[in-house]
Amino acid sequence: MRTTPHNAPSTHRRWRRTVSAVTATAALLLTGLATAAHAQAAADTNTSKVTWTRSCALPRHQGEMACNALRVTGGVTAFQKQHRISAKAADATSPSGYGPTDLRSAYGLTSAATSNGSGRTIAIVDAYDDPNADSDLAAYRSHYGLPACTTANGCFKKVSQTGSTTALPTADSGWAGEISLDLDMASAICPNCHITLVEAKSASMANLGTAVNEAVALGAKYVSNSYGGGESSSDASYDSAYFNHPGVAITVSAGDAGYGAEYPAASKYVTSVGGTSLTASSTTRGWTESVWRTSSTEGTGSGCSTYDTKPAWQTDTGCAKRMIADVSAVADPATGVSVYDTYGADGQGWATYGGTSASAPIIASVYALAGTPSAGSYPSEFPYANTSALNDVTSGSNGSCTTSYFCTARTGYDGPTGLGTPEGLGAFTG
Repeated sequence: MRTTPHNAPSTHRRWRRTVSAVTATAALLLTGLATAAHAQAAADTNTSKVTWTRSCALPRHQGEMACNALRVTGGVTAFQKQHRISAKAADATSPSGYGPTDLRSAYGLTSAATSNGSGRTIAIVDAYDDPNADSDLAAYRSHYGLPACTTANGCFKKVSQTGSTTALPTADSGWAGEISLDLDMASAICPNCHITLVEAKSASMANLGTAVNEAVALGAKYVSNSYGGGESSSDASYDSAYFNHPGVAITVSAGDAGYGAEYPAASKYVTSVGGTSLTASSTTRGWTESVWRTSSTEGTGSGCSTYDTKPAWQTDTGCAKRMIADVSAVADPATGVSVYDTYGADGQGWATYGGTSASAPIIASVYALAGTPSAGSYPSEFPYANTSALNDVTSGSNGSCTTSYFCTARTGYDGPTGLGTPEGLGAFTG
């Protein structure tokens, strides 16, 4: 696992205000206090740079995974800019990132989210326990007017990697934030789906992989994994032991440290999910996307695997092995999503999150809206047969690389965003 330090506040200071005290004073004199306050709020909204912190600790041992959730700690998000909410006005009592309506609009899912998903179960695989998962999920769904999904009504289920509902792992504040992000994104995209949270007893690939197997054994046809680590010679054995599940859509985050391949996103049996920056625009679609990159060490992952073989349906010619990613969705914390989390030091209520931990459950939930994968199929193949049903992301890069499309967006397939982002369900059926 790469151990690049996460985005520390000291290296992401807010931009200086562009409105000087003299200008503000003049505005007060000329137009009154109310107008000046509005101008200052607009200045805050336009110039306050977003900062964030990694939710989960980096791995300390070989074979450990890190979650790919990034929690915003300051600045003004794209949602706040759009709604003219200043940094000073934002707090944990109200959302400050994109909600269900925004995400469905961006990805052409408004109608499908209303009518599809009943009787389908999305599984979320994470490490450790979130004691407040049920109540936090209820709060998110209640705020946005989504149907209740609780343990009591049978919609939500939380189990350990062995399927136990009582012998759960040790609680962990950082992974609780990750869990809340995953549950909330599944709810946002597929509000009629049931959700099963499978908690591994640690962040090792062996335990997380066992949790994936348990999710499938419990009947889930859509399994989201928002974690990753460095590639290794063990990956082929992990592939066969944990991820080879025909007829099940398994999504995996591509990573948050910029250009470079991670596992299990490199598994040939999964849909690897890259990350974008998503902003409202005046285009016909109403939204614009580019590759998410904040710095040389912060952005969506991508790259050519060292170990995993190339699946038959992936036809790019520059990489002889498995190429990351397949598709993508929003992941930039600066254009992040709203999450409700109350467990531990990080859980203060509403927060904005980014990272490819957001994009992986979004795509898993799009698969759920699209319907049950055909028997024997590998759903990671579906987008390659239906590229016209995707928004092609053609701008931005996530680092430097010898083969341009490994790290730079272009028309058609590229590493950072794969084939693009959802535009309805057409690319996720098969």
